[in-house]
Amino acid sequence: MRNGRQLAIIFLIIFVNLLGFGIIIPLLPFYGDAVGASPMQIGLIFASYSLCQIVASPVLGHLSDQHGRRPILIFSLIGTVASFALLAVANTLFLLFAARIIDGLSGGNISTARAYISDITEEKDRARAYGIIGAAFGLGFIFGPALGGVLGRYGYAAPAWAAAILAGVALVMTILWLPETNRSSRAARGNPWREMPLLLRRPVLGRLLTLDFLYWASLSVYQTTFALFGKIRFGWEIAEVGYVLAMVGFIGAFIQGGAVGPIVKRFGEKPVFVFGLFLTALGLGAASFAYDPTFFIIALIPAAIGGALSGPTLIAMISQNGAAGEQGRVQGVSGALESLGRTVGPVWGNGMLGAVGEGAAYLSAAVVLLLVGVAGLGIKALPHWAGKAESVSPRA
Repeated sequence: MRNGRQLAIIFLIIFVNLLGFGIIIPLLPFYGDAVGASPMQIGLIFASYSLCQIVASPVLGHLSDQHGRRPILIFSLIGTVASFALLAVANTLFLLFAARIIDGLSGGNISTARAYISDITEEKDRARAYGIIGAAFGLGFIFGPALGGVLGRYGYAAPAWAAAILAGVALVMTILWLPETNRSSRAARGNPWREMPLLLRRPVLGRLLTLDFLYWASLSVYQTTFALFGKIRFGWEIAEVGYVLAMVGFIGAFIQGGAVGPIVKRFGEKPVFVFGLFLTALGLGAASFAYDPTFFIIALIPAAIGGALSGPTLIAMISQNGAAGEQGRVQGVSGALESLGRTVGPVWGNGMLGAVGEGAAYLSAAVVLLLVGVAGLGIKALPHWAGKAESVSPRA
């Protein structure tokens, strides 16, 4: 694939972002306890990041259309460095909230990175490129918690400083080696929040964005209830949960890093997306009825493969249905809806787990993913080698 160095830097940017998020997962509860935060306050600290991304992603995506991808990526990475440095020195609840809010408000790097990829890749290669970026997600979630656990032995600040340094490396690489790609003179204009309903009303793009929200909400049910599911049903401790999550992460990283491109080239984005959703629903549905840990782990394999196939293809289809001058805005709206999904999913999943049981949480996510797959069958998708975006709104 051409533009290898640019893709490598984008990979590092997203990997650092998810690595930092992975570090936060085991670290933040201990940090919060150290400053006297209640469990509810710790939950709000987690939620503050996603809520801020909901607000910031469309705006930063829009600005990347207007002023270029590179300045927004640099701004986002500066915010990431600052947030982790603040976290490292935080000794009050206020500073913990401030650190996550700064990272959330400046965290437009994922949606902007997706827009950057759309700039440097042809449509026939886009799903493969997004698959490589998807691998960064998987690897970040694998190594983030591990790094947090290892460095946490030297104090709560050590993992945060490590994440800040890695983000600093990505920042320097972006400044030195990442060229600007968005030179379109047809950038969409107007308030990005006012234009969001217009994007959602487009026949194909609107449906894809709605499915994007439901997809991430369902995956968040699975991800955020995983530890409790294992503990309640199998008596697993942190070690067992970590091992199984690492296995799932490696499967996803392997599929997204190497297999998605050839599969999409053979079958096209829409069939792979729908098949991945059905496979994920099958795996989570089977897992919800698994009372033997071996069967549970086996059921997670198709779920991991399906998620690795459906994620990059969904992003690729969303990108293909946005015009060249509005890729940042489209990806910003997509990022906001994904953040909303990651906000709704934990409430839905953990609420279902507490009220009905751990199996019901997984089964409900499987049912929604199955319905998303059925809805995906009705999408009038464009050929994966000859996409043509829906026209920009008259207000653009």
